[in-house]
Amino acid sequence: MTLTDSECKFVKKELGRDPNSLEYGMLDIMFSEHCSYKSSRPILRLFPNEGKRVILGPGDDAGIVELTDELALVIGMESHNHPSAIEPYGGAGTGIGGILRDIISMGAKPIALLDSLRFGPLEDQKSRYIFEYVVKGISDYGNRVGVPTVGGEIEFDDNFKFNPLVNVICAGLVNKSDIVLGSAPNVGDIFVLMGGTTGRDGIHGVTFASEELTTESELESRPAVQVGDPFTKKMVMEATFEALDKIDVAGLKDLGGGGLTCCVSEMAAKGGNGAEVELTTIPLREEGMTPYEIMLSESQERMIFVVNPKDVDALMEIFNKYELPTAVIGKVTDTGRLVLKKDGEVIANVQTELLSDPPVVSRESCNPFKDEGCGPSEITEYQEVENINPEEALLKLLSSQNIASKSWVYRQYDHEVQIRTVIKPGDDAAVLRIDDENAIALTSDCNSIHAKLDPYHGGAGAIAEAIRNVVSMGAEPVCVVDCLNFGNPEKPDVFWQFKECIKGMSDIANKFETPVISGNVSFYNETEGVTVNPSPVVGVAGLMNIKDIRTMDFKNEEDKIILIGKTYPELDGSQYHKEVFDVVQGKSPKVNMDAEFESAEAVLKIIREDENDAVTAVHDCSAGGIAVAVAEMAISGDLGATVDISNVPNADNITDAEALFSESNARFIVTVKSEYADEILSKIKAPSAVIGEVGGKTLTINQNLINVDIEKLKESYYGVIEKFMA
Repeated sequence: MTLTDSECKFVKKELGRDPNSLEYGMLDIMFSEHCSYKSSRPILRLFPNEGKRVILGPGDDAGIVELTDELALVIGMESHNHPSAIEPYGGAGTGIGGILRDIISMGAKPIALLDSLRFGPLEDQKSRYIFEYVVKGISDYGNRVGVPTVGGEIEFDDNFKFNPLVNVICAGLVNKSDIVLGSAPNVGDIFVLMGGTTGRDGIHGVTFASEELTTESELESRPAVQVGDPFTKKMVMEATFEALDKIDVAGLKDLGGGGLTCCVSEMAAKGGNGAEVELTTIPLREEGMTPYEIMLSESQERMIFVVNPKDVDALMEIFNKYELPTAVIGKVTDTGRLVLKKDGEVIANVQTELLSDPPVVSRESCNPFKDEGCGPSEITEYQEVENINPEEALLKLLSSQNIASKSWVYRQYDHEVQIRTVIKPGDDAAVLRIDDENAIALTSDCNSIHAKLDPYHGGAGAIAEAIRNVVSMGAEPVCVVDCLNFGNPEKPDVFWQFKECIKGMSDIANKFETPVISGNVSFYNETEGVTVNPSPVVGVAGLMNIKDIRTMDFKNEEDKIILIGKTYPELDGSQYHKEVFDVVQGKSPKVNMDAEFESAEAVLKIIREDENDAVTAVHDCSAGGIAVAVAEMAISGDLGATVDISNVPNADNITDAEALFSESNARFIVTVKSEYADEILSKIKAPSAVIGEVGGKTLTINQNLINVDIEKLKESYYGVIEKFMA
């Protein structure tokens, strides 16, 4: 049991008696951090979650925004960090399964998956093993259920050796008239359980996710990892869609974290009702399961439908056609309590509100950069770095694990199934067609080093970069989802990181009027004192006209290269410092909200007003700075360029290294046909300048700084991960 003494006292007071062992188990998982958000709820209220397109904000399995008059986008994000550390293949696979069910349970058809992953360096054998099998778990599950994995991002760092992060996004489409919610609103309606059978896997999964890992966790916690079954999932999907098409379903919810306890109590509470469940009707995979095991099991591929009694037979007929285990397990009541029975005898009786809405915990926070005794000191002596040959530095950056091509990963994914994918993995964002005119751009982002050095600007920068990525494709950002990965919130320095990240994220989301409509908080990402860098991973969805799609690759000889946004002397926290000098220090790049908005607005304006197809490529400028961004455009387009960094817009005098490798925010690199360069520059209200021209087979920057063949750039950029995974 993980209930604290104060929580036990609270429970006894609310119940008016001591809970029995089954009730204690149910309350234990519902009071866990993973289910209750008891530490984070007060801080998460800072997020904007309303907007002109928002249909449903946080509180259900996923958020929903309007795309067209008929269609809505359902999108959610989840973590499966602890399970993936213990059993990477199954942990990652069930993470995909869980987020798919979240989208299905809203009535939507999943159309895209994205994964945001963090591992130790590939030089480490265990990190390679976890990396290989997490990718395989995602690939096998997504490919088998027929949902394309279209994008994501990966970070490698010593900090993630013992605590890999596996965050997944799923997006789906639904007709606005067909949206269904996870509620049980009508007294007398029937709960119908459908899908996989209930076994002993995943018991205490949510409490396992709400604790620090230890060196013993790999053996002790393995039973807490669920077992996925993508083939059953495919049948569950098809049966669900048919049921929604033919039956008036009052409520629908998947069984994820917390199993039957969480699902039934939350549905009843959201409807303002109670529930009565008969445990002997539940299809079991294993003999001799106790009520405790049944109610806490997190066995996968299960859904609960709430329907009128007159529709039960027709619903069961559909499920039987798909040969899926199914059973009537209970009914909606007006008692406001979850009553469990075994052979008609009451064995548990708890208020649904007590289960679904535990009290919040007020956590202490302190700034480790300023307050003495606030966790491990973050104040270290600043290390001055020496100048290095810029060409050598660029090649080293391109061959670093965090910047090099991730094609080893995404070529394992079927990213074209469903034939919606217009722009495939490898660009700033994926683009998927939703009808003959419209498309959505999807991306995920986070820079955990920036968040470690300055949580406020690191959090803001995560959303800012994700917005730049969808804008680079020609899309207007419409919503944000997040997965907030932190250490132990009981530690004041960790909780301060969390609060500061949320403040930064909230400020940038408000500036762009992009509401945060769904998300997940993953605390306790620690192993024996090693705490993960704060990793506020975000996903952003953008809406666009298909004609406005742009990509990063250089297209034409003599196209002019325009840099939008100012460059500052911000090398602290950069990949240049990390990869070339092995230092992580100072303060991360600041996010200027006004400048970020101004640059993004400028890019969207020139794309939308581009009647001559003059804007030929767009790429956001982030990790590795201008030099890496231009090199990536050259590599993907197989065209060289000549660049003059003396033309780079900047606020102060900056060094060559700062001009090349600074990771200042609010910047885009745009190429335009030469005859339209002056006209387009006149339309850009943000700081901007022509810094070069596309052409040849060599990337030349200021002649004497960098002069390297495209083929040499490719040799550095490609094959890095493959060498480790051969």
